[in-house]
Amino acid sequence: MSKIRLGLIGCGGMMKNHAKGIEVLDCVEITAVCDVDIEKAKDVASVLKSPYVTDDYKTMVDHVDAVLVVLPHHLHFSCGMFFARAKKHILMEKPLCNTEEECLRLIETCEENGVTLMCAYPVRYWQGVQKLKEYVDSGDYGKIMQMSIWTEQLTVVDDQHWIGTACVGGGQLFSHGCHYIDILLWFCGNPVTGSHLGTNVGTPWMLREGTSVVTMKFENGALGYHGATWGSRGTKLGCNFQIIMEKGLLEYEHFDGEVRLYDALKEHVPGEAIERGNSYKVLWKRESEVNKETQHEVAHFADCVMNDKKPVTDGRSSLQSLRVIWKMYDAEKFGVMADLRGLGIEE
Repeated sequence: MSKIRLGLIGCGGMMKNHAKGIEVLDCVEITAVCDVDIEKAKDVASVLKSPYVTDDYKTMVDHVDAVLVVLPHHLHFSCGMFFARAKKHILMEKPLCNTEEECLRLIETCEENGVTLMCAYPVRYWQGVQKLKEYVDSGDYGKIMQMSIWTEQLTVVDDQHWIGTACVGGGQLFSHGCHYIDILLWFCGNPVTGSHLGTNVGTPWMLREGTSVVTMKFENGALGYHGATWGSRGTKLGCNFQIIMEKGLLEYEHFDGEVRLYDALKEHVPGEAIERGNSYKVLWKRESEVNKETQHEVAHFADCVMNDKKPVTDGRSSLQSLRVIWKMYDAEKFGVMADLRGLGIEE
């Protein structure tokens, strides 16, 4: 197989960006496009090379080897199960499914049918995040003491939009924060304990939380923090990753596309003023303009399909981040810390 015939399912606002990114890949050809609103499917198809266009994904089977599923969360399971049984490989938009039972059934069905299942966590594949991980893993800066991820945006939906309702399985943390819980687990390892606090103040269109704060502690002693909102009317950090290491602070600023090292802070003498010390060195800079960088995760997916490899965000590994979120949601109801031990697939 020299190219993967890929079908796109769900032509909402994200799909045109996805399609443009995928089109630059030599290993993938988009051969089918689907949306229940046929005009949306036609709109996405207009930037492609005459794919099959339909409003029923079940008619796509003979036109594809694999599918990218970008549907509302509560439709992931039924769509995924259809293509798993049809022995078509699946790149499923995050989160994998709405419940652990659905996730496990989909994972097991894919395994039984020899289907590659990958969860679309594109942040893992961003060039800047990959470089940040390389610098952390190099050992040049010592051990991780604390990792913080902050995202701020304004995502407003009307009363009828699925993302604001309980059918999504959670609020902002479940729908969007799962990206960054996945990153915290990747950088810091297995968690021990954690907490979540959420509010929909400022985001009344959300039935569940529109703003989240997550804290976690890991087996290696590192601490993790994730703060995010869908209600920001202004932005300073945007999408920002900071890692306090033993020998400096590493930062990835996504919109500027830079990995930075801050390591010039002088030792503080108690009783004296603290210097700001915010000078930095740019360790790496992205060459292109910021985008969703979907092409990187799709390239990895295609490589796994063609060479029978396990995706780094396969079904079972992506389930761990959802288990962490569900555990913290449950603990939040009772105002206690969540026990996050034993949630990984190796356990």
